[in-house]
Amino acid sequence: MATTLERTIEHRQQTWPAALLASQTFWVLVAVILACIFLSFATDSFATAKNLYNITRNVTFVAIIALGMTLVIITGGIDLSVGSVLCLCSMILAVVMHAGYSIEVGIAASIGTALLIGAFNGVMIAYLGFPPFVITLGMLSIARSLAMVASNNTVVFQFGPDHDKLLALGGGAWFFGIANPVLYMIALALLTGFVLRWTKFGRYVFAIGGNEHAATLTGVPVRRIKVAVYMISALAAGVAGIIQTGWLGAVTTNIGAGMELQVIAAAVIGGANLAGGVGTASGALIGAALIEVIRNSLGLLGINAFWQGTFIGGATVLAVLFDRVRNFRQSE
Repeated sequence: MATTLERTIEHRQQTWPAALLASQTFWVLVAVILACIFLSFATDSFATAKNLYNITRNVTFVAIIALGMTLVIITGGIDLSVGSVLCLCSMILAVVMHAGYSIEVGIAASIGTALLIGAFNGVMIAYLGFPPFVITLGMLSIARSLAMVASNNTVVFQFGPDHDKLLALGGGAWFFGIANPVLYMIALALLTGFVLRWTKFGRYVFAIGGNEHAATLTGVPVRRIKVAVYMISALAAGVAGIIQTGWLGAVTTNIGAGMELQVIAAAVIGGANLAGGVGTASGALIGAALIEVIRNSLGLLGINAFWQGTFIGGATVLAVLFDRVRNFRQSE
């Protein structure tokens, strides 16, 4: 009995470091840290307070949406509409406030729009059996078109009587000089991590991604959970849109264009598996951080910004390759 206990303890002591070293999220974090150290010595402006403030603030918009996207990917789905949903929700907020309504009404209208879009995507995918790629690709076009209709394709930069409140919401730094978007990102990441790790809903999400048929047979409400994760994904995009509107102080119909690719890349780089069943909130944040460090470093190193897509795409491919190699070793 004692020998068995000792072996169990020894096995756990050996597997914890092994699990850490096998974790894609861990190695991405190492890459982020090494990149930051290198840039601190290679440039004079990377480690300045202003640049670090900008990096931490800029990463939040992709990171917040990546949290919602991670849930979708864990279930084995995909959401290509998040960039356009961000645009539409931002525009709804701006147009409503420009018409003279309070910031509370504007936020409620924006959040309601996001939830409605997420529910539509979820119902079409979960109950009617449409492929997630097709439905969300269609919504990508629909949402941006509706944003153009809502604003008559104009820039909105006046937000009515609560104009200053909105700018403070997205552009302020209320606690210890930390940008407000960063605080929102941390709070949402902790909430997402708690849900995935400690709630029945989180266990259902992983069960669906691991084996949807088996999840159905064990009584998991697969369809309702799928609708919920697409609503969460759209909600995350809507929240990011509200924050980004307050930060920018203006909304155009180009906001969020191409953002869905960065969000998916952040989730995948952070360890989410497009086949489903794998993903973490911390991974989404770390993946988004790597993308922002890459984007920031190009300008500081004097590299043409057009290379951004190559570096981010390359990081995504390496992340998928890492996952394939890991799965191959585990199957041996």
